[in-house]
Amino acid sequence: MTPANDNWEISPDAVRRCAGRWLFLAFGWLNVAVGMVGVVVPGLPTTVFLIIALWAFTQSSGRFRTWLWDHPRFGPPLRAWHRHRVIPLKAKVLAVASMTMSLILITAFAAESWTLPAAMASMMMPIAAYLLTRASTVPAPARVPVRTK
Repeated sequence: MTPANDNWEISPDAVRRCAGRWLFLAFGWLNVAVGMVGVVVPGLPTTVFLIIALWAFTQSSGRFRTWLWDHPRFGPPLRAWHRHRVIPLKAKVLAVASMTMSLILITAFAAESWTLPAAMASMMMPIAAYLLTRASTVPAPARVPVRTK
């Protein structure tokens, strides 16, 4: 007995979507894991990996996206970044201090010439500039004047 639709083949697009979904899902969980390591390891960022995980979950799983978006600890900074591109002041200070300390340590203990510190500085400076030029707090909602007669 054959079904009404004789087309039993799976389209290549459906296979790619399915494989892609699992890749995005695995990539999302990998970033969650690295972000959780960042919670306990000083200098390793957490939020950036969770932002990447949120993006990957958006591509693959509404359930995990909602879990991360509504998480009591990690949800607020993710929502602040998504809605307003806000990076908290504490995160900015920690990131720039970590970059500076890394540069100092490499320069003092590992670099045999000026090229490694110069290369590191040339990569870190634009990142630090980007971080420092983002807002640190969520903007206050605009007040609409109330007209009275």
